[in-house]
Amino acid sequence: MITINSNAVIHWENQKARCALGKGGLCLAANKCEGDGATPMGRYTLRRLLYRADRLKAPNSQLPCRALRRDDGWCDDPLDNAYNRPVMRPYPASHEAMWREDHVYDLIGILSHNDSPPTAGLGSAIFMHLARPDYPPTQGCIALNESDLRAMFAFADRKTPKQIG
Repeated sequence: MITINSNAVIHWENQKARCALGKGGLCLAANKCEGDGATPMGRYTLRRLLYRADRLKAPNSQLPCRALRRDDGWCDDPLDNAYNRPVMRPYPASHEAMWREDHVYDLIGILSHNDSPPTAGLGSAIFMHLARPDYPPTQGCIALNESDLRAMFAFADRKTPKQIG
């Protein structure tokens, strides 16, 4: 079990680490709205990992993993059929670029929030990713430093529950 509490501390195995949460705080998953900046509380799994092979080595993990491509995107348009799903850029609907100039998406874990199937407007692109220096709030994701994120990914598999809140 991996747990994340409202004090922005993540616990797994015998370890704990600081993390950044959404600028909108924690919210019940059923109350999550696209663009609210909140981190949805609930129990999730990690679906897969992505990483920037030109910047980092692949993480050690039992989770499915692949290198990011320059054309990777993630649809955040609640009116689009690909809402809360990966897309190839360019893409006609609103989407987030996964290949970024900053480093926050150099290592990403895709959480199972609102993906089976996605419900329009209930939130998209809730990831575990790299934290910026000083851990400023995210747009709703959970962010850790690289060594902690790698250690947590090494511990987790697809069945390891992640409890937020």
